[in-house]
Amino acid sequence: MDIQSRLDLITRNTVEIITHDELHSLLETKRKPRAYWGFESSGLMHIGLGLVCGSKIRDMINAGLHFIIFLADWHSWINNKLEGEMENIRLCGRYFMECFEALGLKNVEYIWATDIAEDIQYWERVVRISKSASVQRIMRSLPIMGREMNLSDMETAWLFYPCMQAADIFHMKLDIACAGLEQRKAHMLARDTAEKQHWTKPSCVHTPLLMGLKGPTKSNRQLDEDSTLNLQITSKMSKSLPSTCIFVHDSPEEIKTKIRNAYCPPKQTTNNPILETARLAVLTNTNELTITRPPKYGGTETFTNYPKLEKSYREGTIHPLDLKNAIADTLIQILEPVRNHFRNHPEKLEKMKNIEITR
Repeated sequence: MDIQSRLDLITRNTVEIITHDELHSLLETKRKPRAYWGFESSGLMHIGLGLVCGSKIRDMINAGLHFIIFLADWHSWINNKLEGEMENIRLCGRYFMECFEALGLKNVEYIWATDIAEDIQYWERVVRISKSASVQRIMRSLPIMGREMNLSDMETAWLFYPCMQAADIFHMKLDIACAGLEQRKAHMLARDTAEKQHWTKPSCVHTPLLMGLKGPTKSNRQLDEDSTLNLQITSKMSKSLPSTCIFVHDSPEEIKTKIRNAYCPPKQTTNNPILETARLAVLTNTNELTITRPPKYGGTETFTNYPKLEKSYREGTIHPLDLKNAIADTLIQILEPVRNHFRNHPEKLEKMKNIEITR
């Protein structure tokens, strides 16, 4: 595969690349660049993580990168995920591994934060990063944890988190850091520190945030100075709102019910979670989306790219219910391997559900 084809794979379906020139140079000079995506172990996996992140990881692997899925157990502990119980956090990390493998992610390396936290050099990097940044800069980065920017009551440990996330990148000798757009402050901290410490600066690949099924959600929470990005973050799919998110192991009936109840205004192509699901989760994981209708309403139509689907919806030739039915049917097909895996190996999923019930 030539460099341009690899670059196209890496950058497609993204919202920000820092920078294109750096990525091109990296592919020219390094045979197998190292990339990663870090995940907190925080609960059940929904399609924003499994399909949006998963499809981008698959692109990276297909582009010939060495890809690391980083299971951030220490970070989850600091962020009080799963009640801050490390046993639960580690269980969730192992459950994530099973989900990713069932979704077909092969040839990835899994690294736990615990593995690198045992190395004193890692903590030296954390200290160097913290010495190179002001307290104000670190506090402005707290939204990467889902914490508001204007908190007056906070744990001191939270201030370690952005420094650790930046240190992860350097300690694992990564060339590319991947994440949703809400994580860019940590990546900018890493790039700024690299200049000050004369370390290798990571390139960054940022993906869009998948909207929850209830649509745009205005909130008083301030998670970013930019109002547009703040709305995207507060509206993103969240496992804490199970009726507005689709878990990767949801039953066909659950998927149909959640999609049927989703916000999907006719002819509206912006802030429409069903179209966003089509763009970011469906057409990135399958080659086509087929809408089945009676002949008098246009008959069966198959879409192989999002722009054509969006145009048809904007023009009103696709009814919201027909779009919803097509999305539900296709998601059911895409997620069948995950349901099948947990039918045969239910242990970790059942334990995760029990944790959710008792929280």
